[in-house]
Amino acid sequence: MTNVLFVCSANRLRSPTAEQIFSTWPGIETDSAGISNSASVLLSSEQVEWADIISVMEKAHRTKLNRKFRSSLKGKRLICLDIPDDYEFMDPALIQMLESRAGRFLPRPERAPKL
Repeated sequence: MTNVLFVCSANRLRSPTAEQIFSTWPGIETDSAGISNSASVLLSSEQVEWADIISVMEKAHRTKLNRKFRSSLKGKRLICLDIPDDYEFMDPALIQMLESRAGRFLPRPERAPKL
């Protein structure tokens, strides 16, 4: 099982969308949080410890993550998806971007062979 944590600013649009769409992929456990003090779910050290892969939406999130949780990031794969805060929750364009950018770093769901 691969634990994947998605991080954005407020944990209202991008990271909850990512958490939801990748939660259906076999072999993956997902969680999400925000790095801003006003986040719906504020990123915790427990979440960082739990994660194998941490996907941030912007470079600024990576900078804050490194500043606040540097000692907990050893051995973690940290990925910046470069997705701006321009999308609504479950926006089809956001979903497509997430699947394209984050999906390449995650174990792929097995497709049933064609008969």
